[in-house]
Amino acid sequence: MGFHSYSSPYDWSRVAQYKNTARAHAGGMVDLSIGSPADPVPQSVRSALTDAANSANAYGYPATAGTSDLRAALLEWFRTCRDVELEAIGADVVPTVGSKEAVALMASLLHVGEGDVVVQPAASYPTYEIGTQIAGARVHKVADVADVDSWAHLDGVKAVWVNSPCNPTGQVIDAAGMRRIVDAARKIGAVVLSDECYALMAWNDANDAPENREASIESSPCALRADVCGGDAYGVLVLYSLSKQSNMAGYRTACIAGDHTLVRAMTELRKQIGLIVPGPVQAAMAAGLRDMAAVREQHNRYYSRLSTLVEALRAYGYDAHMPQGALYIWVRTLGDDCWQDMGRLADLGIVPSPGEFYGAPQYLRFSATASDAQIAEAAERLHAAL
Repeated sequence: MGFHSYSSPYDWSRVAQYKNTARAHAGGMVDLSIGSPADPVPQSVRSALTDAANSANAYGYPATAGTSDLRAALLEWFRTCRDVELEAIGADVVPTVGSKEAVALMASLLHVGEGDVVVQPAASYPTYEIGTQIAGARVHKVADVADVDSWAHLDGVKAVWVNSPCNPTGQVIDAAGMRRIVDAARKIGAVVLSDECYALMAWNDANDAPENREASIESSPCALRADVCGGDAYGVLVLYSLSKQSNMAGYRTACIAGDHTLVRAMTELRKQIGLIVPGPVQAAMAAGLRDMAAVREQHNRYYSRLSTLVEALRAYGYDAHMPQGALYIWVRTLGDDCWQDMGRLADLGIVPSPGEFYGAPQYLRFSATASDAQIAEAAERLHAAL
């Protein structure tokens, strides 16, 4: 059968004309569209990669399940950063080649197919829907996945996507909401797929000045936390990525953790089709997981940039607010739709991401992953346009 066909509005060629207009601006383009990190990779990560460049895990085939050191680092990270004891709740973990391949292949890896339904948020990362489509299953979109009555009585639900903190909206689901989702999914035999890639970027104290946020990093509730999953990982899978916390998007370092039966079956299949993180990159990933000083530094950069963007967008006329989490400002358009606003902003040399890509054509997404200089330039132009 192979992969099924898919359809999606997520086509960056549709943004090309706006980027061309923005590039013609006297000061050049400020690209706030794609959430691609612009800051340096931590030195600890670079050193680990160099040191492992000629290791046995480099010239030999690497372990699909991860080296013993990487697996230890993942267990440590879940324990210290997510308040989760993976082994105690019957969970296993496997590294993935970035989180996007894990998201895109998740329905297929779970053997979800024709006649099955996968639930997801209406405004969400487009790859959830694409992954469901290529598996041959049907997508069911709901405004709020935590409103379990909107999907728990549907026939054929096999999996439920959760994204907290959410890309693009920034919404964070509290522990009680996460528990409702887990309980409802278990009752109907569905797997909870919790994309927690922005977990360490929850801005619950958004009114605090950045200098008051240095001591600790806020963490959104994890689907594998004992008070959410009831101390049992059964039917729950969590995805996490180092792309944003450690600026390692190009390293393709992420993981799936959860129900050991599901993870081990996925690991065996991943081994057969070569979905394996390169050996030296596994060493770099372990270093990134352990370097919390670098994570804290990046965390504070993003908070400062989000604050600057919110102020400037509000001054320009948008109803902008600090998100509960993640790295994006999600605002309703001033014009008739996202494309009209894209045109107005391109004239200022600024390119956000059209909300239509995420299922909401009346919205725009502004990314805080640009450099400090670019964020400051965008703010200056928005203020000057008044």
